[in-house]
Amino acid sequence: QVQLVESGGGLVQAGGSLRLSCAASGRTFSSYVMGWFRQAPGNEREFVASISWSGSSTTYVDSVKGRFTISRDNAKKLVYLQMNILKPEDTAVYYCAASDSNVVPSSRFAYPYWGQGTQVTVSS
Repeated sequence: QVQLVESGGGLVQAGGSLRLSCAASGRTFSSYVMGWFRQAPGNEREFVASISWSGSSTTYVDSVKGRFTISRDNAKKLVYLQMNILKPEDTAVYYCAASDSNVVPSSRFAYPYWGQGTQVTVSS
């Protein structure tokens, strides 16, 4: 099992950048696929990005391609989401999640482990 804690959220103007971090505990972190999801008020939780256990494979939702980058440091048990050129529509609570799938899923139902979330607010 793995426990996840997100940090790095905040208030930023449109066009700005933020880097979210997700700290994991547990001995087998490097075996998990990691993902970032977000949920805006009144909306369902949606997929943002995911990364394979080795970091060699990444997937992004179309709306963030070219602006967001997911990465991981297995030695430090950290996952990052670098967010550039932020837009007001990126405003949401961002969640880190872990999956023991052998593929890199984008469905939230494939991720049994979740952090508590961190708020990102982008002002226009």
